[in-house]
Amino acid sequence: MTDEATWTDDDGWSESDDVDERGPVPTVAVVGRPNVGKSTLVNRILGRRAAVVQDEPGVTRDRVAYDAEWAGREFSLVDTGGWDPDAEGMAKSIAMQAELAMRTADVIVFVVDSRVGPTDADEAAVRILRSTRKPVILVANKADSERQEAEVHELWSLGLGEPFPISALHGRNSGDLLDKIIWAFPEQPTGQLKERGPRKVALVGRPNVGKSSLLNRIAGEDRAVVDNVAGTTVDPVDSVVEIDGEDWILVDTAGLRKRVKFASGTEYYASLRTEAAVEAAEVALVMLDASEPISEQDQRVLTQVTESGRAMVLAFNKWDLVDEDRRYYLEKEIDRELGQVSWAPRVNVSAMTGRAVEKIARSLREALEGWGQRISTGELNKWISDLQAATPHPVRANKAPKVIYATQAAAEPPRFILFTNAPFEKQYLKFIQRKLREDFGFVGTPIELVVKPRESRKKDKRK
Repeated sequence: MTDEATWTDDDGWSESDDVDERGPVPTVAVVGRPNVGKSTLVNRILGRRAAVVQDEPGVTRDRVAYDAEWAGREFSLVDTGGWDPDAEGMAKSIAMQAELAMRTADVIVFVVDSRVGPTDADEAAVRILRSTRKPVILVANKADSERQEAEVHELWSLGLGEPFPISALHGRNSGDLLDKIIWAFPEQPTGQLKERGPRKVALVGRPNVGKSSLLNRIAGEDRAVVDNVAGTTVDPVDSVVEIDGEDWILVDTAGLRKRVKFASGTEYYASLRTEAAVEAAEVALVMLDASEPISEQDQRVLTQVTESGRAMVLAFNKWDLVDEDRRYYLEKEIDRELGQVSWAPRVNVSAMTGRAVEKIARSLREALEGWGQRISTGELNKWISDLQAATPHPVRANKAPKVIYATQAAAEPPRFILFTNAPFEKQYLKFIQRKLREDFGFVGTPIELVVKPRESRKKDKRK
């Protein structure tokens, strides 16, 4: 859908919407041996942390497709696990997925570590790449400076042409690389704009609320260590699980006790990894202990997830321990303590008995739908014009602040930019935000409103 809105002098809007049915689009596969920075490059191209990145091999295990765009061209970007010709066990299945991505892509981005130079594994991958007869772009990653760029000449020996030096971490030459990828697209792409891979869910909450127990219940086996001692889980653990007939990537994380700057030792690093897991996820399943009062630690977790811009679902665990009296007080606590996240879907579960666990998927889908929701520019401006006519901003300094133009700049999470004739009060912005939810939904997602007041034209003219 293409939204076109035209500003007119009488503060009106005209809009024309053209339906663009997206057919086959080019597929770009990012491949290479483990730990060369493939997922970092994927995130750089997407402009957000979609792929999980850690400084250890084997974090990405499956082919995961993302919708991407550059210079008006849409394409499907496929992140793959590290390819190793001598892989065994799980690593062998990861390598097979990477090989399949190589053979089905329209363009292959072959990533190597410029600091290491060509390896035996790289040369083995080249043999497969040549057999695909697809355009291959040799990317020399981790070239963080001009001096390091000059040292990539060894990679000519791979026989794939000139190595293209970049720094995926810092963005060096990434735009030029994208131009090169676009130029390599075939006239008739074979790929279809693929459904994205399993959605990533960060399982977060304060210690001992039952995160690992819930993961094990969903998986139907012991994927995570469970103990009554708080803090059993230290590192995030990725698991592909099925909930309500759909695969999800569920990341069990360490319980957040303190703010990172106040944590120390193992707890400090566990907190950092948990933050990274939330950033890498699309939706956070925030677990709370329904049998205990909502705590300051719970509030801290909710604030962290909201500030991360991720979709959110609240899971009240240990519901089997909630009696009528506790239920009465819990409802009052929710009204009092969780008003700032009243938009998050809520599900009452028991990891111990399995109560309502299958309902989690429905809430996750609902939250992700709200997270990716968009409003056309024309519809948004008509809506905000009607809203201001019915409930205008209070007059301040003999002036009535007004939205001149509004647009939704992004989704995941929804971000709106309001161009105004004067600064807006926070209370009125909260009013706009509340009405957006009432009229359009945006269930399960934070909403960001950015106000850009028009600069005054009454400026002193200096000669």
